[in-house]
Amino acid sequence: MKRILIGLIVAAVLGAGGWFGLNLYAQHRATAEVEAAFERIRSSGGKASHGKIDFDLPTRTVTIEDIAIAPGEQAQIKIAGIKGTDVRLIDDIRFSADSIDVTGFEVALNPVGPTKLKASYKIPQLALRDYAGPLHAGNVPTGGSLIDIYRYVLDQYASVTASSVTAPTLTMSFDASGSAAGSGEVAYSGLAIQHLKHGKIDAMRADRAVFTIDVPQPGKQDKLTGDLSNIIVNDFDATAIAAALDPQKAGDASYHRVYRQMSAGPYVLKSTQGMRIDIDGITFEDIAVQPSKFRPAEIVALMPTDRSVLPTQAQSREMMGKFAGFYEGLRIGKIEVGKTSMGTPQGTARINAVRYREGEFAVEGIDTPSPQGQFKMERFASKSFSAANLMRWAAGLSGHGQAPSPDQLLGLFRVLEGAEIKGVVAPYKNTRQFVTIDTVSLNWGQLVGSIPSKASLVVKMVTPTDPANPAQRPLVMAGVDKLAIDLDLGAAWTESSGAFALMPATIDLGNLAKAQARFALANVPRGLFTTDPAQAMGQAAQVEAGAFELSLRDSGVVDLVVAQFSRMQNVSRDAARRAIVEMIRAQGEKIAASNADVRMAVDALAGFVETSGQTLTVKLTPRAKLPLMQLMQLSQSDPESALAQFRIEASTGVVGLIAANEMTADLAKIPSRHCERSEAIQAASAERFWIASLRSQ
Repeated sequence: MKRILIGLIVAAVLGAGGWFGLNLYAQHRATAEVEAAFERIRSSGGKASHGKIDFDLPTRTVTIEDIAIAPGEQAQIKIAGIKGTDVRLIDDIRFSADSIDVTGFEVALNPVGPTKLKASYKIPQLALRDYAGPLHAGNVPTGGSLIDIYRYVLDQYASVTASSVTAPTLTMSFDASGSAAGSGEVAYSGLAIQHLKHGKIDAMRADRAVFTIDVPQPGKQDKLTGDLSNIIVNDFDATAIAAALDPQKAGDASYHRVYRQMSAGPYVLKSTQGMRIDIDGITFEDIAVQPSKFRPAEIVALMPTDRSVLPTQAQSREMMGKFAGFYEGLRIGKIEVGKTSMGTPQGTARINAVRYREGEFAVEGIDTPSPQGQFKMERFASKSFSAANLMRWAAGLSGHGQAPSPDQLLGLFRVLEGAEIKGVVAPYKNTRQFVTIDTVSLNWGQLVGSIPSKASLVVKMVTPTDPANPAQRPLVMAGVDKLAIDLDLGAAWTESSGAFALMPATIDLGNLAKAQARFALANVPRGLFTTDPAQAMGQAAQVEAGAFELSLRDSGVVDLVVAQFSRMQNVSRDAARRAIVEMIRAQGEKIAASNADVRMAVDALAGFVETSGQTLTVKLTPRAKLPLMQLMQLSQSDPESALAQFRIEASTGVVGLIAANEMTADLAKIPSRHCERSEAIQAASAERFWIASLRSQ
């Protein structure tokens, strides 16, 4: 029995010795692996040290304390402790751990770049779950390039996987007080990452971000404070950014998506000077980069090291050109900014939404105070906006006091393809009246060089008449306090036929008159679309005049002219009307003697004045090919001969072409339930209107 007891004691001692020996061996191997990693940093010129290393064999837990790494002169990394649980080798170059907990993580970046930016990051606690990554980190860059540091971090980031990464807080401080960026601090809370795998993340979230920034201001320092909540990122791919930083990817013209979606809000921004901005939310979708054009390293290299020295004109153009390529390499599918309010000295300005999608930029629901009163706009939109084209246009402008050339200014047409304004109510000067705009829509296209060869303009608005404007004073005296303007203008050039047409140009002045005009030019060469006056004059010699047609419907303008003439001559309105008609006929007789067609036009115009509410229609058709330059010269030297080049058709009637078109359209809107034979009535009515119109001609 004694021997058995002694044997058991010996076995226990040997077992314990073997256990402790195995544990010591495992700890020795873990220490050797860690020390080898630190030695690689030191051998490449950096500094690296660590404190105590422990390894617990049953739980395979590795603990390292007091880590300090300085891979180069630009960065220092400090970690109070790292604890890895269930650590095991996957193969010779990778390992995994059920969990890794990091405490006291700090990164300090010494002044880098032209702005001499100094920054630091602090994460008191960081937890990674289901981690897998390389056993040895790559060689840390020892140069002073910020881009190289970012590339190194992204490369390490792309080599690991984890089911989750969480950090209760992260604080970033920066100091660029030598530039306009100033200095400040950003504090994040509730950081969480889900499913990190080889540089791609399913989702990231931060509950809140609070920042303060000291902004240098001439004469007075300003401080900005902000509070941003619910920051969410879905589908982030760091390898896309790494490709843009990789010189070997400079020929890659494909787009790499960085973010599928980013959203945040609400957002509050304040300044010590009294400004406050509140935004409900912000959303970005489908952000992608093109490595061949999105080259951050080239932009950083262009930044001046001495901001007190102004760049030369050539340097400014080069910088703007690089920025244009940079923006062209950045593609954003959609941007939405929710309800926004901004405090101003006059009151609070509000915007319902700001949107960007497929080149269209729109601001909706503007309601803002102004010194004259409240300004409201339902919508403003610019079409086919391109930041890259805007940069290129700006780069092409002459600088340093030289006025831009006409061709440079017209290059702005390449930045946009149109703009639209809707639902404006704005105070009119210092009066209590308002200008209301239903629609202003301007579009252009088919650029020949920098000049559009196709354009359209639609304006629907009401504006008060201005007693201070001499041209509007007769309207005010006649009791017209508002002008309702309805303008529709379209013009286009067809290169294959050389035809240029204005079709139609319509302006409706509310209760005054409505006019519609059409005219055409033939044999218009492409070379006419130029900013060179000499070339334009040479090309204009080929242009031929076409037909011209004008329809004018009286809605009160004749009575207004008669009333004004009555006041000026101190006669009755009937006498004034007769006097105007006589003057028209007398002037017409002088021309009608040599041109019989003129008599028809004079009779039509006289009849138009004699009876209010009529429609005057005049059409001029060239009798033969008529060079436009020759016509313009004749118009100045011999107007009667110029008019003789056209066949003239004129008519006057209560129902003219414009009225017939509109009344036919109105009849077409009558629902069939109001009349069993509505279609037949509409057709018969339309036919009668057109017959009456043709007979009047």
